[in-house]
Amino acid sequence: MHSSSVTSALQKLVSEQVARSGGWLPFDRYMALALYAPGLGYYANTSRKFGTMPGSGSDFATAPEMSPLFGQSLAVQVDEALQRTGTTEVWEFGAGSGALARELLSVLGPRVQRYTIVELSAALRERQREALAAFAGKVQWASELPDSLGGVVVGNEVLDAMPVKLLARKNSHWHERGVTLQDGRLAWSDVLTHLRPPVEPVGTHDYLTEVHHQAQAFVRTLGERMAAGAAFFIDYGFPEAEYYHAQRHMGTLMCHRGHLADPNPLESPGEKDITAHVDFTGIAVAAQEAGLPTLGYATQGRFLINCGIVERMAALDVRAQVAAQRLVAEHEMGELFKVIGFQKGLYWEAVGFRVGDRTHTL
Repeated sequence: MHSSSVTSALQKLVSEQVARSGGWLPFDRYMALALYAPGLGYYANTSRKFGTMPGSGSDFATAPEMSPLFGQSLAVQVDEALQRTGTTEVWEFGAGSGALARELLSVLGPRVQRYTIVELSAALRERQREALAAFAGKVQWASELPDSLGGVVVGNEVLDAMPVKLLARKNSHWHERGVTLQDGRLAWSDVLTHLRPPVEPVGTHDYLTEVHHQAQAFVRTLGERMAAGAAFFIDYGFPEAEYYHAQRHMGTLMCHRGHLADPNPLESPGEKDITAHVDFTGIAVAAQEAGLPTLGYATQGRFLINCGIVERMAALDVRAQVAAQRLVAEHEMGELFKVIGFQKGLYWEAVGFRVGDRTHTL
């Protein structure tokens, strides 16, 4: 389906949902439709998403596409976690192009007996199937979590794509921001709410932010269903004290298309990604409440260095070294992106967090 017809079909679907909801749709429900509506949402349609350059027709690059060293370094941590938890399975959420799965499977070899990708997008499943053809006997796909699982869970840039609620403080009163129709077009509309961010931003100035009920529910479910194992999530975000800082008054919601960012999720739905930074404190608390205590929390740069990326870089040519450098450099992905780990079972000192663990900041 052509992108413009995807957008018009999705706008029609959203308009119907707005009408069915009495003229006002909470933003998290809009975001869920814009990203995941079958065949129409950004992750459910056939447009290309992942790639290193705009010329590829992609919208953004993720770490596994930038350098194979991302997956190879993460494999060091996954290998240790499989050994420490006595498990043999890996679960990956939202596997994108399949690049991370390919590196993990290549490095871990017989250590992994089964690799399950939880993927909602049929188009991305096909792309992953092609990328992972060499591992066809080990890889399987699922559309949801099983009732019980054992193994190591990985998710790269998964939590940021989970629908968020928008809260707006105006004239010292909190409102929930949603979507309505004005002259047949999607428009913002705020209603008074009892909802609050977990930390009240200092001051009385107008303030827009996000709350992450769905991502927290996801890790809670993971904790309840994991019998043994560990989980590692890599994403951009902050602890709640930074997330709800008085100066972050515009929130973190952002859209990505053609390697350009824009702040308007109501425009061209289905044609672009919609994300929000992760509140890592909220994620850690939800996981702990469900029996998944934090194993560690560190910047992506520090985590990858702990897992040996610098030594691997030394063997590469200059161009490949420059690509890998973006993963650890503070002004690139090294500082903004974080890695958080959880474990079910006995605690151990995980290699990825042995230096520079920031769990105390959560």
